Amino acid sequence: MESLGVEMSSRPVRRRLAAAGVVGLALALSACSQTQATSNKSSAEVAGKVITTIPIGSRPVQQGGTLTMGLSADPDALDPTTSSSLYTRYVMETMCQKLYDTNADGQIVPMLATALPTLSDGGKTATFPIKQGVKFADGTPLNADAVVTTLKRDLTKPDSARASELGTLKTISATGNDEVRLTFGSPFAPLAASLADRAGMVMSPTALAKEGDHFGDHPVCVGPFKFASRVPATSITVEKDPNYYDAKDVHLDKIVYKIITDPAIRATDLKSGDVQVADTISPSDVNSLRSDKALTVMQVGSYGYQGIQINIANQHGVGTPPLQIDTPLAKSAQIREALSMAIDRKQLVKTVFDGYYDPACSPIAPNSAYATAASNACPPYDPSKAKQMLEQAGVKLPLQITMQTSNIPSSLQLAQAIQAQVRAAGFDLKIEPIEYTTLLQNDSQGKFEALQLGWSGRVDPNGDTYNFLFTGSGNNYSNYSNKQVDTWLAAAAATTDTATRADLYGKAIAQVQKDNPYIYLYRNRNLTGVANKVAGVSVYPDGVVRLSGAAFVAQG
Repeated sequence: MESLGVEMSSRPVRRRLAAAGVVGLALALSACSQTQATSNKSSAEVAGKVITTIPIGSRPVQQGGTLTMGLSADPDALDPTTSSSLYTRYVMETMCQKLYDTNADGQIVPMLATALPTLSDGGKTATFPIKQGVKFADGTPLNADAVVTTLKRDLTKPDSARASELGTLKTISATGNDEVRLTFGSPFAPLAASLADRAGMVMSPTALAKEGDHFGDHPVCVGPFKFASRVPATSITVEKDPNYYDAKDVHLDKIVYKIITDPAIRATDLKSGDVQVADTISPSDVNSLRSDKALTVMQVGSYGYQGIQINIANQHGVGTPPLQIDTPLAKSAQIREALSMAIDRKQLVKTVFDGYYDPACSPIAPNSAYATAASNACPPYDPSKAKQMLEQAGVKLPLQITMQTSNIPSSLQLAQAIQAQVRAAGFDLKIEPIEYTTLLQNDSQGKFEALQLGWSGRVDPNGDTYNFLFTGSGNNYSNYSNKQVDTWLAAAAATTDTATRADLYGKAIAQVQKDNPYIYLYRNRNLTGVANKVAGVSVYPDGVVRLSGAAFVAQG
């Protein structure tokens, strides 16, 4: 599961969670810190004005220069087929353009494709045209064959995280130099949305042939910038690509993504000018940064969610046949339901996030077009009943559970908050801190009992549900399997009718809330700090900080 680095306050009473929300959403919650008086303000009132873009406008651009971004976690492999980290998407945004993209309003727009897919055969066949006169960073021409090579790799590579994002895709072919045809076993409504993310990042066939499984060490795509170097756990550098088709509109010479996991240090470096952009600002630092006239804090809701994964049947890695884990938590839906009921989401948000975030119990946000009463339903906080359910399950109390989490301070603070809450219900939650990239590997390989991570979210709910909950899907790290849920999710992907899809997602989520392979906790707000000498930066509800159009600008 894709982790996001939304940071908490460094004050002792705070706890940490990671990111997610809704397209164009003004998140609403009443929230407060334990060190503050209770506030009745909504999260939107607390957060203030939504800022998704800092435009260049009429300000003179200072061409060239190196922009440094403070990045809250070290990305995994820079391979569109296999990566699972939000932070990888930050870097790839500058060097791996997609067939489609999403804009600030959540609309899907062409990028390397020149039009949205044309459907035929009852929605089972899709064709789309490819931009011409475009070159990859290594000089290889972009054409339909290159797109076919990429999509076949996404569909067939054994460790692909993209295959389940492509639905029932059966054949991929070029119908000319500039057109691609896809055929599906059944209609696939989320196609354009899937191709607006990593599944749509087109890779150089020359580089793929040369690098194979090591493509992520030297990625080559189409983008304003190209890969230059990487120092593990320290930095990633990209540089302007002279082969890029709009190179004249690229202002910077280089972008350095500097790994800074401590939110306090990111904020300090932003104030000092050591970095010009910093992601996932801690809510506790927002007021201080906003009071600095040299800085702007961008903020917008997000599509995703954060929570706790339960390993039910992932013994041999994601995508392998479910094989029941022999622990009480894995074997008993009743125990997992008790754990969910033992967490006071409202209080957790109040004491951790300074009023910026929302409790959540579902992968679909309440303001989504696909939300229903069923998907909005939330289990009650009832530690007494949760303890009774544990006793009825016949387990010895306190029931010990081990939860893995990132080893950064804010993640540990969140884990400690959950640990304290569930104790009253008879759970003894042991916290196991893990380095972030190792945490992602453990997640994929099934080396966990419970694990705290989140998902930045996608514009189409298929990317937030099917990929995590359908049997055998590429992001189903719990290896959860429920045939009825599979039926509902497959049907939702096969129709374009919003009301029908919403009803199907509601039914699926109602069952998932009974089974609890993933315990949803909250949605966050994307908070990004930017120096005022920089413009052309955008952050949309998908959580990605976009720097491709960034530039140093004259102030005043």
